[in-house]
Amino acid sequence: MAPPAQRNPDGLARTPGQPRPRRPRRGAGQRAMAVRRRAALASPARGARPDRHRARRAAPRGRLGRLARRPGQPRTTSSAAAAGPFGSIARPTGAIDAAGRRPARRPVPATARPPAGLAARTQEKLEYLVVSPRLTVRSTNPDACRTLEAAGIHPLLARLWAARGVTHPDQTRLAWPALLPPAGLTHVDHAARILADAIAQGKRLLIVADYDCDGATACAVGLRALRAFGANVDFLVPNRFETGYGLSPAVVDLACAHHAGKPDLIITVDNGIASVDGVAAANAAGIGVVVTDHHLPGDTLPDALAIVNPNQPGCGFPSKNLAGVGVIFYLMLALRAELRRRGVYPPDGGPRLDALSDLVALGTVADVVKLDANNRLLVTQGLQRMRAGRMQPGLRALFAVAAREPRSACGFDLGFALGPRINAAGRLADMSLGIACLTTDDEAQALDMARQLDQINRERRGIEAEMREQAMAAMDAAGSANGATVCVFDPSWHQGVVGLVASRLKEKYWRPTLAFAPAGDDELRGSGRSIPDVHLRDVLDLVSKRHPGLIRKFGGHAMAAGLTLGRDDFSVFGPAFDAAVRELTGRDRFEPLLETDGSLESGYANADVATLLQQQVWGAGFAPPLFLDEFTVRNQRLVGEKHLKLSLERGHQRFDAIWFGHDQSLPERIQAAYRLEPNVWNGMVSAQLVIEHAG
Repeated sequence: MAPPAQRNPDGLARTPGQPRPRRPRRGAGQRAMAVRRRAALASPARGARPDRHRARRAAPRGRLGRLARRPGQPRTTSSAAAAGPFGSIARPTGAIDAAGRRPARRPVPATARPPAGLAARTQEKLEYLVVSPRLTVRSTNPDACRTLEAAGIHPLLARLWAARGVTHPDQTRLAWPALLPPAGLTHVDHAARILADAIAQGKRLLIVADYDCDGATACAVGLRALRAFGANVDFLVPNRFETGYGLSPAVVDLACAHHAGKPDLIITVDNGIASVDGVAAANAAGIGVVVTDHHLPGDTLPDALAIVNPNQPGCGFPSKNLAGVGVIFYLMLALRAELRRRGVYPPDGGPRLDALSDLVALGTVADVVKLDANNRLLVTQGLQRMRAGRMQPGLRALFAVAAREPRSACGFDLGFALGPRINAAGRLADMSLGIACLTTDDEAQALDMARQLDQINRERRGIEAEMREQAMAAMDAAGSANGATVCVFDPSWHQGVVGLVASRLKEKYWRPTLAFAPAGDDELRGSGRSIPDVHLRDVLDLVSKRHPGLIRKFGGHAMAAGLTLGRDDFSVFGPAFDAAVRELTGRDRFEPLLETDGSLESGYANADVATLLQQQVWGAGFAPPLFLDEFTVRNQRLVGEKHLKLSLERGHQRFDAIWFGHDQSLPERIQAAYRLEPNVWNGMVSAQLVIEHAG
């Protein structure tokens, strides 16, 4: 459910001081293209917007100087290419030869469209949407609001929670006794008995993890819990670039040759529901498999000893939104209960699994699953441990390198500070580093590994920025009005970062988006992001049925998916993808909806209320508060060359505000959608309005 992760095959196997493998050298055609591109950026056409990293802006215009780029003024673009009929930039047939070489004149990459991430303080937000969002106000539930207020809940929180479906005070008490019991998960008790037998018999267990933050935290939860139960357990994380996603036959071969010995039992975490061939290969090798996953199943389930997945057919577990880390956490709860029944522990004894809630919270938020009541409970408990300083050494180290304060930990820290650093290991290097950071008990080792993860994440940012710039330029050059979808591909792109590029493009163009990069000699690996109107996995399933053999493999869920194509099939896939979206939705245009909570009472626009809101759990399916009001702009200036700092007035009350990633001046009167956040400066906390959209 979350953006994929990627990495470098060598990972932790490098000797100290050995440099990380570099990206392959560019060929002559690529170097020529880079030279042309640098020249274009150094000498932009009149009226074009210079690259902010290489050239200074034009002389000041108007009262805001560099801020005042004219509406509609074009941005610099890379070399042009013809637009495909489906909103992507289709590479001409034969543009890539059999050896995978690119032509002397590089075609422009294709692009995509993702939904706006309102909780993230990113620079690619609603202000860059090609389609203007439609602003609405959430309906309120006055009766529920009064009930919550009567229970002593802050009036503003009562209004916000009631508008999100909370109707009773008990739903706000996110404590462990309210956790849904494991027994509701189909086969969880059977899987627990299998694991209990394996532990009693001293069998070798091997966790096979996904290579994103959800998979890494799920692996860490499994390792820490199983070792506490006395199991002989190790882990294996597939390499994105060598074996791809999930328990494949190739991964089974690696498991058989594992340094800890051939396992007797494999436990998948955050993968496995689609691993029909991989489970068959494990069975043939005499290895049993227990699948724990949360992704949507295909038509055929793997022949595993047990499958624990809230989304498998027939499972009546009330929360279908568990992340992979949540599923393995539930299995560990069931295993402890089974060991208690066997007398291994007293009725209330055994390892304290609540000590793993910090890992569960991180994986849940980073995977962007819907935060229903059960998931909010898990995240709340994890955040409370972090704020109390009772977290794993690896998490403490990640807070340190990200310069975030764990005593005030919030969902933003998990989703946009810690999560990306773990994910970076899977995107560019080896997720083994991320898992090692989360499982070590040595503070010094944890800090060293966190610093490595931070450096990898910095490298990821640079690669992503270059790829995103190329994709945006391609869309600008081709025009963005055509088609219901966006497909993007460039032979120089890094397959570990295409998911992030797809996400950025989706946020701008508001269409289902797929971005592809080369994978091996004859394959393309794609990562997709969708919008609420389009179930991405269902679209890919329809494409596979309409065009058998076109998609070699795929998987995912409503909002994110991954797939593999033959290198020569990209030009066929784009129109097929577009046609499938039109067929399933009956539409070729999608309107972004910006749902707000209406006006913020002026008495609540203070630091105390801003801090109160920050302390709550918000996220997917339980959107952070977004208010809508009219203001007079009293002052505005550019800070950091790309953010608009504002002084706003409403009803004789002044407000400090900022619009991240926006560099154009605003009129004197605006209607703004904004978040209320605490702003810390020189040890002082004040309220700040963070603008998401204004007009």
